[in-house]
Amino acid sequence: MAISFSASAKAEVCRSLPQKSCCALAECFGILLYCNSFQPDGIKIITESREFAYILPKLFHKAFGLAFDSFPSLEAPGKLVFQIWEREKTGRIMASFGFDAREILALHVNLPVVEEDCCKGAFLRGAFLAGGSVTDPGKGYHMEITTTHQSVARETDALMREVMDFPPKLARRGGGQVLYLKQSEQISDFLTYLGAPVAAMGIMEARLEKELNNKVNRRCNCDDANISKVVEAAQEQLGAIRVLREAGQLETLPPKLRQAADAREANPSASLSELAVMMEPPITKPAMNNRMKKLVLLAKETGK
Repeated sequence: MAISFSASAKAEVCRSLPQKSCCALAECFGILLYCNSFQPDGIKIITESREFAYILPKLFHKAFGLAFDSFPSLEAPGKLVFQIWEREKTGRIMASFGFDAREILALHVNLPVVEEDCCKGAFLRGAFLAGGSVTDPGKGYHMEITTTHQSVARETDALMREVMDFPPKLARRGGGQVLYLKQSEQISDFLTYLGAPVAAMGIMEARLEKELNNKVNRRCNCDDANISKVVEAAQEQLGAIRVLREAGQLETLPPKLRQAADAREANPSASLSELAVMMEPPITKPAMNNRMKKLVLLAKETGK
């Protein structure tokens, strides 16, 4: 089965692991705030990305020095589930972010964890890996990250505004809070920032291809319209010449008009420019147009 554009982008983000412990902690923070469940009684992370599943244990070991209580085989089909349920482990993880596992938690982005610029990027990478998706640019432009925590969404919104200089949009969907981007340039810039320049280039290439196709379609539509006008005008001119011939007036026309009428009858699909160069001597397109207008006008006067 072909890999989706979103999965490909996540795989690209996963190619580089954070080198500093603070960045590993920040990336895990983004993962946990955007994963399926992050509570004192258990942590559950579900993903379909094999690349993300491969680096996840390494991230948690670097950030917290611990392992998952339950983890899947990367060869398993479908969704992969990682869990931690030991209270000691969840308590240590909570404490790493300034949370007290003994209290009722209202999760939020603890700013000291993302104080450094490198940690801001790591946090957003984690948020995208755990709760993000991006639409195939051939179908449309849409990127989003989703969390169930309202405060987390608002604070991530502020963080994205700070590092990217453009605001995402925020919406509710069911019980979730969705931060999303709809402009191709912004999605491309954000993917580049996350460490997925190839996916970002795919966005821009798709945009350029769409723009080129639109230009070609407009040109074709314009050409079709022009051809229709030429055909309609030629039919009107041929009808006028037929009226003049039936009325016996064609033979009495001035030589220039008679020459124009003969050329049109002999070349019913030719454009005015093509007819103009057939005249003896050749004339301009406007001059040819004037001759045809005179023929049409004479035919209308004859028919009265």
